[in-house]
Amino acid sequence: MKLTCGIVGLPNVGKSTIFSALTRAPAEAANYPFCTIEPNHGVVELPDARLDFMAGVFQPKKKIPATVEFVDIAGLIKGASNGEGLGNQFLANIRETSVIAHVVRCFDDPDIQHVREDAKTDAPIDPESDILTINYELCQADIDTITKREDKVTRQIRAMGKAEEKKFAGYRSAVDKILPLLQEGKCARQADLTDDELEGIYDLHLLTIKPQLFVCNIDEDTIAEGTNKYVEAVKKVAAEEKSEVIVICGKFESDLVDIDTPEDRKEFMDSVGLKESGLTVLARAAYHLMGLRTFFTGGADECRAWTIHNGDKAPQAAGVIHTDFEKGFIKAEVYSIEDLKKYGSEAEIKSAGKYRQEGKDYVVQDGDVMFFKFNV
Repeated sequence: MKLTCGIVGLPNVGKSTIFSALTRAPAEAANYPFCTIEPNHGVVELPDARLDFMAGVFQPKKKIPATVEFVDIAGLIKGASNGEGLGNQFLANIRETSVIAHVVRCFDDPDIQHVREDAKTDAPIDPESDILTINYELCQADIDTITKREDKVTRQIRAMGKAEEKKFAGYRSAVDKILPLLQEGKCARQADLTDDELEGIYDLHLLTIKPQLFVCNIDEDTIAEGTNKYVEAVKKVAAEEKSEVIVICGKFESDLVDIDTPEDRKEFMDSVGLKESGLTVLARAAYHLMGLRTFFTGGADECRAWTIHNGDKAPQAAGVIHTDFEKGFIKAEVYSIEDLKKYGSEAEIKSAGKYRQEGKDYVVQDGDVMFFKFNV
């Protein structure tokens, strides 16, 4: 499964506008449902002040940030799990992602039709109902997945006997917890599952067990406050689902990316009271929700942010740079980006005794600066 963040939601909520601003790649956006049919893919550079600081210290020829891949998936409607509005195709696209960014319309605009059931019916702006519609369709798809697997599991147990049944203990226990939630329209991620239970259902790739964050798409009049009655409704649902909420004005962000100079960008953000682009916040949140972390390498030629999984050890981090680094790993020389900020140079870090040597069992920390020694 690809490490991608799928952008989902009802039609006309601003998914494609946000995607285009994120990736600076043109995704079709129009005031009619299903203008997006095939999913759009885009790779987004992850802004990181730590990498900028390193580049200021080393003055490298190149600066290479970490990246996040986003997928803009067509709008789902009521009945998607039964194939309405090309629903089966769109649900399959969601299944291929690792994290979901659920865009919810949190603005009024009589010129933009709001669709929940079909293009003929203009639905009222009601974030809670909108979320319930999407959740219901994803839950129905997951119920269908479990039902099909149940038939297969039952046949295997009948063929192999009691010994085979023990292999499905984690699966059975997980389904017993998840299925009642799904039948109530609640997401599988709300179930309290053990490691064995998570492993037992891993290959089901359930839609509602994927980590999710809500993206509230607001209008420009709401930017300064950062919230409105619609955003507060989303936050209430998010708290129940234990999901994060990001507030973005898609229209503002779309205008912001067209500004080239940093000074003009800052002035434009200052005009509405923003210290940081909402897209930066979204990209960072998606990156961390996917379980990704960053370590750095630095020098006169290049300062670079490298992506690893949370919990990866030093040899695995070395392998991200080159497979030979992992195969012949000897040790890693490590210090933190915070120490570089504190002491100002590698020489001063060494003098302060903060420059460390770590072996193959070292778990790499987010923000480590590393130099690998290897022998192949």
